[in-house]
Amino acid sequence: MEGGGFVAASKVNIYEGRVTAFVICTCLIAASGGLLFGYDLGISGGVTSMEPFLKKFFPSVLEQQSKASQTENQYCKFDSQLLTLFTSSLYLAALVASFFASIVTRIFGRKISMLAGAVAFLIGSILNGVAMNIGVLIFGRLLLGVGVGFANQSVPVYISEMAPASIRGALNIGFQMAVTIGILAAGLINYGTAKIEGGWGWRLSLVLAVVPAVVMTAGSYLLPDTPNSILERGQPEKARQMLQKVRGTQHVDAEFQDLLDATEAAKKVDQPWTSILQPRYRPQLVLCILIPFFQQLTGINVVMFYAPVLFKTLGFGDDASLMSAVISGIVNVLATMVSIYSVDKFGRRMLFLEGGAQMFIFQIAIGTMIAVRFGVNGDGELSRWDANILLLFICAYVAAFAWSWGPLGWLVPSEICPLEIRSAGQGINVAVNMIFTFIIGQVFLSMLCHMKFGLFFFFAGFVVIMTVFVYYFLPETKNVPIEEINQVWKQHWFWGKYTPDEALIGLSRNDEGRDT
Repeated sequence: MEGGGFVAASKVNIYEGRVTAFVICTCLIAASGGLLFGYDLGISGGVTSMEPFLKKFFPSVLEQQSKASQTENQYCKFDSQLLTLFTSSLYLAALVASFFASIVTRIFGRKISMLAGAVAFLIGSILNGVAMNIGVLIFGRLLLGVGVGFANQSVPVYISEMAPASIRGALNIGFQMAVTIGILAAGLINYGTAKIEGGWGWRLSLVLAVVPAVVMTAGSYLLPDTPNSILERGQPEKARQMLQKVRGTQHVDAEFQDLLDATEAAKKVDQPWTSILQPRYRPQLVLCILIPFFQQLTGINVVMFYAPVLFKTLGFGDDASLMSAVISGIVNVLATMVSIYSVDKFGRRMLFLEGGAQMFIFQIAIGTMIAVRFGVNGDGELSRWDANILLLFICAYVAAFAWSWGPLGWLVPSEICPLEIRSAGQGINVAVNMIFTFIIGQVFLSMLCHMKFGLFFFFAGFVVIMTVFVYYFLPETKNVPIEEINQVWKQHWFWGKYTPDEALIGLSRNDEGRDT
């Protein structure tokens, strides 16, 4: 039985055009939406490890810390459902928002959806920075979640539709690059604000989320909409002009005809949310569910949500824990650059498979080291040498995620769906991602307290499952035009039976071109 599969180059259209400065700029501006998600991922873990923040909003956690320090149990210092609710409430809001975002994205366009998300995130940032009670704090988090839900739904789709097939992967991973930059910036800011005397540094950390929000608001206001979206809203001449501008050529007849065909197919679908349940869309539905599901069960949010908390819990000092989070953040950014370089050269499958193997190895190494040093009871400590080795293992794990499941978890779902179900498919991707981000965020500290070092073995087991799944069920999509992705499914050993011949847009025209 063969795994994955691929589409021969002769089976897809090679459109005219070049990589223009215009398309590079628009995709990079759109990718700034990842800053919203990344900054929040990085900032929340650092803020929840700051004593002044805990004293004001979560005094019970400080009391629990004190008790834990007396027992020296290194696994259970931060086991607070209320504290984790502060972090994970954002992802519940993002989950709900993603459904509305898919409707807005389809009816009003990708641009409007990005703008709505940026404005919501901006307001939420201000409320979090000035919050005087837990109610305002949580309400601000919910608005941040609305922003993340809209941005994560619309940005990857926008980039996939704008980018030429030859560099679609690299440009789309710009979104994940922005996420990693946001995480790193948050780590550096937390490291600095934690040292501010007077106990108000956490406010600065939270309110500085307005910076990526302003960048995204201005960017989304200035951006044009994609040719696909313009055509979907009944403006063919404007769509053709935009396609010519994006591709840098007047000769866009072949690609424009494929867009027209895709739009005609999309018009026959009144309810994408029910249509995606049809057997012909089974491959897209399954992957739009399982890819974000597996992405969260890599265990990455154990590190990214609570990096400072995790390091502190495992025996690092306050400053050392924050600095260690910064180091892993730098690794995250650098490793994402590897993905940008290699995704269109070596393909999606290779990165998925290599990243899965590397994550498994170092999760086992991390779990084993913690087991040896702290045992089942959590009694123990890390020497300086141990701490450095543990940090090295964590960075190797983060690097593997950053060039595989991190960016590809957003890229692949955004490029595999035909136009008629694309907004629904991405909505499902975001919703599943947010559901399991919420679950992992809410239960991680309890899992660490009860499963102890076994938590890392738990996630390593899922990494094995997802890597095997990719090998057998994920076809290669590099260099395939986005409106011709159905040909990938048709030629796959398993998914081919679900894809009807009439779904193969542009194939007959391509065959005619080879016969003449």
